[in-house]
Amino acid sequence: MPLPGCPSPTNSLVNSIVALTALILLIAAPAPAHDFAFTEATLLIQRDGAYRIDLRVDVDALALGVSPTTDSVEVVAKLQAMTPEELARAVENARQTVLRRVRLRFDGVKQRPEISFPEQGTELALENELPTLLGLTARLSGRIPAESEAITFGASRAFKTVHLTLLDQRTGQSSRQILGVGQDSAPYPLRGGGFVEGMGRVAFSYLILGFEHILPAGADHILFVLGLFLLGRRFRPLLWQVTAFTLAHSVTLVLSSYELVSLPSRPVEALIALSIAYVAAENLATSELKPWRPAVVFAFGLLHGLGFADVLRELGLPDDHFMTALVAFNVGVELGQVAVLLLAFAAVGWFRKEPWYRKGVVLPGSILIGAIGLYWFLERALG
Repeated sequence: MPLPGCPSPTNSLVNSIVALTALILLIAAPAPAHDFAFTEATLLIQRDGAYRIDLRVDVDALALGVSPTTDSVEVVAKLQAMTPEELARAVENARQTVLRRVRLRFDGVKQRPEISFPEQGTELALENELPTLLGLTARLSGRIPAESEAITFGASRAFKTVHLTLLDQRTGQSSRQILGVGQDSAPYPLRGGGFVEGMGRVAFSYLILGFEHILPAGADHILFVLGLFLLGRRFRPLLWQVTAFTLAHSVTLVLSSYELVSLPSRPVEALIALSIAYVAAENLATSELKPWRPAVVFAFGLLHGLGFADVLRELGLPDDHFMTALVAFNVGVELGQVAVLLLAFAAVGWFRKEPWYRKGVVLPGSILIGAIGLYWFLERALG
């Protein structure tokens, strides 16, 4: 009998199941909104000594002070209902928010650029895939201070990973750099040269990118790992499955990065969704791990590796530290998967040896994961 004031085991189980269910639903059902997996930034150094930075952001959301994951239709409706004076104040709010969230420095001295929204009131704002009134570009502009030696750019943790492209009209050079959340770029010399990035900085950036592709961005990979977790009552068989999955996606990630294997992303993403449904269905069909399960998981890991490769193609890998970035990204993915398992253990792992664990956790969890996997498969296969 539980002590007075202490939660009973039954209540703890119910709370854990509710938490796990809410997590799965949150992962699977994002609202229609502007999803910026990466924040694109283009820094242009002009021949006349001016600079311009185009930052891809949800200006509508900034104007209202809401998250970019907020339903875009609702955001546009609120902006359209404003009077001209209210809309002007909202646009100014977006301008001040951008100023607070970006860091532009010349020789370490922070600058205050001019902020504009060039898509506002143009056809570009109306041609975006999802509704927008003010557009998806914030432009920072100004002049380079005389005698400046280097420029750096960074964004606050309010933005996701920044994919920075620098174009120098004076020299015809271009540079690309991936900035982790809250990270500043390496200094770009204004008197020749390019970004100077060390191996350690590259490794850290891509490790974080790999981790973030699982937590919080990798909904399909999270559900697949949770599906493996639900049937693995004992740690060793679960470890074998996760190891097989890791080895498989490492193989295809490397082969794809060297352009030895390539498949269109649409069928790959559809098959990844189907792999989630399959694992969930097997959890429902049997209460014991079958000998072939690691082999099946390995095959599905090859598919997931192709999905990771698509992300790396979007990011790009630095020529100078190609293998370092590739290995670091893969390590980050593995750490993300381990974090998912640890969170699952924390939520319901305490009850895995209880006789009601299968009926109370495995079956409902697998049904929910399987339904999501099938829905994603149909959505991706049929477009």
